[in-house]
Amino acid sequence: MATPHLSDAELATQPAAYWTKVAYESLIAFTRARQAEFGFTQPQFWLLRNLSSNDISPDGHGMTVAELRSAMRTYLLSEDDLEAEAEVLVERGWLTRDHQGRLWITEAGEAARVDLKKHALAIRDRIHQGIADADYVAALKVLRQLIRNTDDTAS
Repeated sequence: MATPHLSDAELATQPAAYWTKVAYESLIAFTRARQAEFGFTQPQFWLLRNLSSNDISPDGHGMTVAELRSAMRTYLLSEDDLEAEAEVLVERGWLTRDHQGRLWITEAGEAARVDLKKHALAIRDRIHQGIADADYVAALKVLRQLIRNTDDTAS
């Protein structure tokens, strides 16, 4: 999306909600397109991460799709079909499913997760291109303050 040139004074009057939505949609689309180029989806990567004791999973125990969906509720998109994504990973041999319907990451899945994580770093580097860490931190601090200003329960 091309963004119009606006002066600092004009930018100061822009609605934060609009720009955070535009940024979110652009970042998600970019990330998912890059991941597709590498042969995987964002939900597949999240499934591997949530099942790996070397990443998000605290214990490496298997989880059902419903448990995984609950664990990922804050970042899944409405169109994400975890059952279908998990089935692709089972077919690849990256996950197995036990008789109780729990998914478990395999050795091949762990190796894939490590490899896919390398792509995540490259995608992040591209997204952050031309942005100093201090500027990125400042932007996040502003967003966090906006959240605090509008949600008494935010932390």
